[in-house]
Amino acid sequence: MKNIFCRGLLSLVLLILFSGVNAQKKQLKIGDKLPDVVWSTALEMVNHPQKTLTLSAYKDRLILLDFWATWCGGCLQNFPKMEALEKKFGDKIKILAVSNESKGVLEKFFSSKNGQRYKGTQSVAEDRFLKELFPHTAIPFIVWLKDGKVLNTTDAEQVSEETVNEVLKGEKSSLQTVIQLDRKRPLMLSENFEHEKNANLLGYQLLVKGRIRAIAYGSGFHRDGNIEYGRQFTNASLMDIYKGIAYRLFEKRGEKFSDKLLFNYVKSPEEIDFDTSKESKENDAKWYSLEYIVPKEVSDSLYLRMFRYLGDNTPYIASIEKRNIRCLVLKRTSSKDKIASKGGVVKDNFFGSPSVLENVTLDYMLSGLNATNDLTPLAVIDETGYKGKVDLRFSEVRDLKTFQKELLQYDLSLTQQERNISVLIVKDKH
Repeated sequence: MKNIFCRGLLSLVLLILFSGVNAQKKQLKIGDKLPDVVWSTALEMVNHPQKTLTLSAYKDRLILLDFWATWCGGCLQNFPKMEALEKKFGDKIKILAVSNESKGVLEKFFSSKNGQRYKGTQSVAEDRFLKELFPHTAIPFIVWLKDGKVLNTTDAEQVSEETVNEVLKGEKSSLQTVIQLDRKRPLMLSENFEHEKNANLLGYQLLVKGRIRAIAYGSGFHRDGNIEYGRQFTNASLMDIYKGIAYRLFEKRGEKFSDKLLFNYVKSPEEIDFDTSKESKENDAKWYSLEYIVPKEVSDSLYLRMFRYLGDNTPYIASIEKRNIRCLVLKRTSSKDKIASKGGVVKDNFFGSPSVLENVTLDYMLSGLNATNDLTPLAVIDETGYKGKVDLRFSEVRDLKTFQKELLQYDLSLTQQERNISVLIVKDKH
């Protein structure tokens, strides 16, 4: 009887312990009360007088957890702003940088020439605990804690003197919550759909104008082996989306697409084609996000359907047409092979000085020429028919006449001619 009682007591103790572990790992949501373990857990620190600290020291402040990494340029750009806000609000606020990188990596970074600029940043190192409580897929990611609760989660851009003041004064907040989206699943589709065991998603379309803060700029795919049955573009200019689709459609035709084969006839071209690196409210309103999924058996029609969908739901229409245009045509001038590669390490330094390509296909040179207008604004097309690997060396690719002259040593010519080729046309619908 005694042994049975002891075994029962041991089981109860283990159950309580495991329950405690699970409670610690529970993901916290906006409005949740912070469990005691959040305040008591010792956090490993760098750039701090103590080796560890606990959040309990800042329990009466507004706490911002700023998740970051040494490789994240956007994170580093925010550090001076965060430091200035801490000085401005004094003991009313604590902004704590949080990284899952090792203490050694962080210390090495902060001692580097670049890292010296941010040596005033106190950071948690080797974090696993806070990331589990506040999971995210991209950084910088900010978690706002106040009055013992999770107040909000946002991007770093929204951290400002204005928003901090609003929170401290208890005013209506202008913060937009950011709960990061998983690019692997259909955007905005309710997670409840996964519970429907007898329902299969056959098709899905989403088109949004305006910035979605919950996901970064980029592109994704839905694939099953070699079958590409869905494509996703997020926070992109509409022109970037058109170009992404065109690249795939040209590829299916056995052709190569480049910006030089794009003709934008839109009356206000800046509405769909603008400098996406500049952050502004004006640009935020111009972003587009598109997701399109088709049944796998009609995956070959995916990109054509995406073109039509954009035409049905925007003021613009895009098409791929044949046009007679002036091009630079690359040809061989003899049957003697002077460009065959000797093998070895792949080298791609086409825009270097000297310009060197080794053990690569001619596509490397053609792609380089079509990616820039520095040498020529004309599209460059390949009519050599050469499929093997090549070794090529030029003084530098800066001047067209010099480049054309140096091509002759390889029995290659690059001359201006007219060709009837496929181009992408974008224009207003009406």
